[in-house]
Amino acid sequence: MPRFQCSHCGRSFSSQTFSTTYWLKRPELLRHTWDALLACAGYRQIARIQQCSPTTVMTHAERLGRHALLFLEKHRPKSAPAEPMVVDGFESFEFSQFHPLHRNLAIGAHSHFLYAFTDAELRRKGRMTSGQKRKRQRIESRFGRPSPRAIERSMAALLNLVAPEGSQVEIRSDEHPAYPRAWRRVPRVEVRHAVTPSKKARTTRNPLFPVNRADLWLRHSGANHKRETIAFSKRRASVVERCAILGVYLSYQKSFSEKKRDATPAQRLGIANTKLHTREVLAERLFPSQIPLPALWQRYYCRDVVTRRIPNGKRHCLRYAF
Repeated sequence: MPRFQCSHCGRSFSSQTFSTTYWLKRPELLRHTWDALLACAGYRQIARIQQCSPTTVMTHAERLGRHALLFLEKHRPKSAPAEPMVVDGFESFEFSQFHPLHRNLAIGAHSHFLYAFTDAELRRKGRMTSGQKRKRQRIESRFGRPSPRAIERSMAALLNLVAPEGSQVEIRSDEHPAYPRAWRRVPRVEVRHAVTPSKKARTTRNPLFPVNRADLWLRHSGANHKRETIAFSKRRASVVERCAILGVYLSYQKSFSEKKRDATPAQRLGIANTKLHTREVLAERLFPSQIPLPALWQRYYCRDVVTRRIPNGKRHCLRYAF
């Protein structure tokens, strides 16, 4: 591996410094892990196929999630969207079903491009037995209770990511009562809100079809979101990282139509010329010092989103990995 020295600062580096496979003993695993995660494989399934440790696959998934966050931030449009935004919350859970969460998505109504996403920690709701209610009370007394305004705050953060100050945006959503309150939290953006009942048939004629389709792909392509699965994410940071990977895939790699094999959402939006393959997405290493992330996504990158049951979880603070 050839090494070089900067004539200005005197620091040495190699060609591997600018590769996504830096410090990897088996660099071929990175691309295979990306494709396998999008094929609804769990960590242990990937490890068995690639004949490596499940911990290795987890480490690769974390690196790929960070890379996907930087990739999305680098290429997503920063100006006011030229199409209506369709927003919704995809519900899943972390650690156990007593810790549900919302993945809030903003999808282009015409292009189906994923503009941004945020997350919200929720309290378990719905029908529960008396034993489950007592268990929820014990968990909340020990680890705390999620904020009842979590969805409202995360939707306001989503609007901040999508619409710059002083812009106008049309948003389509269902009848969730937290959404209008979220728009009022961002007075610098003028919102035209169109509501569609959630009980309306989820066909292509439904105004919410773009985000319903994205929700479908989240559950179809991610083993951690399958119903009654043992591959569910143990940490919220892992949910975010895998969502970022799927966001890159849906916007830059997957055709708009499965049958026609036509342009990707990024091509339809005019920010990409061709459909990207995995090797092109992972062609070069991206640095957070050169691609400033929004405050919320910076927390995602550093894995600062805390899972209540794992308060001392792993964070990304390696000096030479930034």
